[in-house]
Amino acid sequence: MTIYVGNLSYDVTEADLSSVFAEYGSVKQIKMPVDRETGRVRGFAFIDMATEAEETAAIEDLDGAEWMERTLKVNKARPREDRSGGRGNKRNFSRR
Repeated sequence: MTIYVGNLSYDVTEADLSSVFAEYGSVKQIKMPVDRETGRVRGFAFIDMATEAEETAAIEDLDGAEWMERTLKVNKARPREDRSGGRGNKRNFSRR
């Protein structure tokens, strides 16, 4: 299970997130997507914790909490949606 953390300050670091979420248990992994053009963090992160109970406790306590002058949005991450528009990866080539 993965936690989504949104509305993060652009100044946040992995160490900042790790210290906050470590209060709820063992942080296994943190992913902070970075903008390709600017190299700046995008204002959200994904955090994996050791157990579902730890994740649930973190979500319940941190969703809506004020941190680094921001109101956090913390919930269970949803699976990534298919962005292909229903066409899949198939290309439309006509035969002659």
